[in-house]
Amino acid sequence: MNHTDPDRTERELTEALAALAGGVRAAPDAYRTARGEWLRRERRRRLVLAVLITVVFALATLIGLWVLNEAPSHSGVIFSGLPNAGLPNAGIPDVQVRTR
Repeated sequence: MNHTDPDRTERELTEALAALAGGVRAAPDAYRTARGEWLRRERRRRLVLAVLITVVFALATLIGLWVLNEAPSHSGVIFSGLPNAGLPNAGIPDVQVRTR
């Protein structure tokens, strides 16, 4: 037999890992502790996400209000020269209905 026989290597590795795993003992409350830590991390992640969303929304609102405040108060190029600028239906042409 060859020392590099794949079956022998696999068998020896399986035996070594089985012996190593056999010596490991889990703590009685390991699952409860791990689950508690996971839930704590999940709550913190959700809280951080909620705070981040709130901050981004508040910043977007403040930036939008600032931009609107900086806009000129006079009418722009688009609305200049309208004939009925003071009327409620400004810029809408009058339609005449004809009857026969």
